[in-house]
Amino acid sequence: MNKKKAQRTFIFGCLAPAVILAILFIAVPTITVFKESFFDKTDLIHDGAFVALDNFKVLFSDERFIESMQNIILTITLVTLVTLVLAVLFATLLTREEFRGKNFFRVIFYIPNILSIVVIAGIFAAIYQPSNGILNSFLEMIGLSGLTRAWMGDPDIVNYSIIVALIWQAIGYYMVMYMASMSSIPENLYEAASLEGAGKIKQFFMITLPLIWNNIRTTLTFFVISTINLSFMFVQINTEGSLGTEVPLNYMYNKAFAGNYSYGMAAGVCIFLFSFALSGILNNITKRDVLEF
Repeated sequence: MNKKKAQRTFIFGCLAPAVILAILFIAVPTITVFKESFFDKTDLIHDGAFVALDNFKVLFSDERFIESMQNIILTITLVTLVTLVLAVLFATLLTREEFRGKNFFRVIFYIPNILSIVVIAGIFAAIYQPSNGILNSFLEMIGLSGLTRAWMGDPDIVNYSIIVALIWQAIGYYMVMYMASMSSIPENLYEAASLEGAGKIKQFFMITLPLIWNNIRTTLTFFVISTINLSFMFVQINTEGSLGTEVPLNYMYNKAFAGNYSYGMAAGVCIFLFSFALSGILNNITKRDVLEF
């Protein structure tokens, strides 16, 4: 009995700090955001009148907020699809293929993930600089000067320029996650498939992809959350939401710190519910039987 009690005490002692931090920095702020969204407050300190759902009614009729939601849906869709495909492709090549410099490429692909978003924003500001930026200079050097653009100054392409930067930043992280899953697949499965005449492409779709599918499903939630957060920081640093690049978190930030605190909290509630619902939908539509080996 004493041994069981000691085990429970030890487990409780290990979990207590994490639970306390989660309550203080996740649960309490989330509840506060929901509560404040029903009031009319100009800041966090002063009281405001209870307005029920009025903030949400104004929010859903605001074209800027609707445009920001359209921007984030486009960003999440393209970043998720392109990053997923490229990360799985590179992970497969670096795990299943033998060629010189594999470790070098693993490091190179992962480097963007260890850089802060501020550094990445600075890098792409230099790449996209219209007069002497790396991208336009390269296009002129190879005789494609007609393709040069003001990449961060043209409303028609600025969102896609941001998406490219977010994809570049994310590929290495997800590639490493998929490589870890692929490395755990027994080699004898591939050997048996080879003896049966299955080529490498068929092996990928019949063995590799099904066996790492649970990992892919998990990362879909990461894609949603990280894209919402990182797009806010990248947009705030480079365009401050101008040129039609505003995303919901920029909208919330600007409203909350412009003397409309409760309205900003209402936007935060919508963003929270949107990310939660989208993650749940993605997990449901990608659900399939677990394959074991």
